[in-house]
Amino acid sequence: MRSKLGMNLRWEQILAALLAAAALSACGGGGGEAANTGITPVTPTSPTPVPGSPTATGDTAADGFAWFNYRRNQVGLSSLTRNAQIDTAAAGHSNYLRLNNTVSHDQASGNPGFTGTTLANRFAAAGYNLVQPYAYGEVISAAGDRSGFFHAEELIAAIYHRFVIFEPVFREMGVGASTGNNNYTYFTTDFATRSGYGAGLGRGNVVVYPANNQTAVPVNFMSDSESPDPVPNLNEVGYPISVHADISATVTVTSFTVRPRGGANLPVRLLARAVDPETPQSAAAIVPLTKLAAGTTYDVSFSGTADSVAVTRNWSFTTK
Repeated sequence: MRSKLGMNLRWEQILAALLAAAALSACGGGGGEAANTGITPVTPTSPTPVPGSPTATGDTAADGFAWFNYRRNQVGLSSLTRNAQIDTAAAGHSNYLRLNNTVSHDQASGNPGFTGTTLANRFAAAGYNLVQPYAYGEVISAAGDRSGFFHAEELIAAIYHRFVIFEPVFREMGVGASTGNNNYTYFTTDFATRSGYGAGLGRGNVVVYPANNQTAVPVNFMSDSESPDPVPNLNEVGYPISVHADISATVTVTSFTVRPRGGANLPVRLLARAVDPETPQSAAAIVPLTKLAAGTTYDVSFSGTADSVAVTRNWSFTTK
């Protein structure tokens, strides 16, 4: 199971992006389907409402769309336009997953609800043509919770998934959900840009997450629930912190630290292309190796480069 970001027809980066059975699972590389065994369940909890956040409507797809744009805006990224053709592709895929009781980015011809083997095939079937230069990506989830806010926030929390969601050059998004028995809901979000990448961030610019002065940030992440596991030797770790540049950029890290205000730097695992093949060249992250403290302000410092332009960012966030 995989997510794809493509640029022109010359480069394609496989990224993790799957939330399955209220737990995270994904695989990178050329293909194959990740087994859903050995995954630690995650208790469904909706994100804490804060001033300025969207109001839930009860429509899973619409709420997920609103929450993704809310978080993108929070870090300084543009809102994505909801595209009806991409909605069709996403809704069809969620329906396929429900009908076949599976979670995958690929479909098998002949199975109930088949709309296209790959995401690109499903785009074409829905009438959405990928015209060069283009980029596209997909994140999917399945959990016993109908809340679009829950699905979107859990996907953002998982660092390999976040790399897709916070891609700056995307311009359009489509979302679809399909709910079966006991509110078990399959949620698909497809992202794209075509005939150009739009403004993006531009050379030497990055955005960060959690955002500067963000509050109610979760204190932990269950690393064993995501596959590939971002911290293979630990399960409960601190909430991931990330830096994102345009898909065409190369981000290098000189220093990336986090500390409670007035305290010492925390031990972290660095995720960057130089040390982690699952991380795209255009992003980097750190995962604190211990659970963060509740109600605490953390100071983050990043220094490195984005396409050989020196980048320094210092910011803070507060946990819930």
